[in-house]
Amino acid sequence: MTKDLDTEGRVLEAAKRVFIRKGYAGARMQEIADEAGINKGLLHYYFKSKDNLFSAIFEQAFREMVPRQNELFESDLPLFIKLEQFVERYLDFLSEHPYLPAFVLLELQRHPEAFLQRISGMDMKPNPMKLVMQIQMEAQKGAIRIINPIHLVVNILSMCVFPFVARPMMQAMLQVSDADYALFIRDRKEVIVDFVKNALHPAPSTLH
Repeated sequence: MTKDLDTEGRVLEAAKRVFIRKGYAGARMQEIADEAGINKGLLHYYFKSKDNLFSAIFEQAFREMVPRQNELFESDLPLFIKLEQFVERYLDFLSEHPYLPAFVLLELQRHPEAFLQRISGMDMKPNPMKLVMQIQMEAQKGAIRIINPIHLVVNILSMCVFPFVARPMMQAMLQVSDADYALFIRDRKEVIVDFVKNALHPAPSTLH
């Protein structure tokens, strides 16, 4: 039997929809097969296990995200515009793939070495070094307060990722529907950008 790329693509799209509804832990291969309109045996022919299927989805999403972010990192945009677009693109990506953050954390707990080896083996990786240098240069000029650029990037990533990782807890605490939570995520773009701008604002000089 020869694998058909159209069927494989249909399976991946069906799996994404199931993972969005159920998360990684709650998704079942039978449900994915039903969503794709194929039998479970054929699904196992294309992807031997749920782990293999999810790995394929992760790599597909990773290859989609990295070039877009690296293009932004390498651009000559002013720092605040670059940071704003970074937040917007990353939140849009997570909104399209909300199951990924929890999967990454799970894999880092279960198989850290294998997961990191998979990332390092990919032909494209995030490269924020030009952004890091730009932050350092702006700090040296006094345009922003002095800050460790790595901490800044990690802080931005954390503020974006946490609402997706903690979504069940957040929705329960806030008592909001899926639609309302989507609006909450949309509002995060402006909130995070404002928070970062305020955090980077130079400290007022003191007269002695």
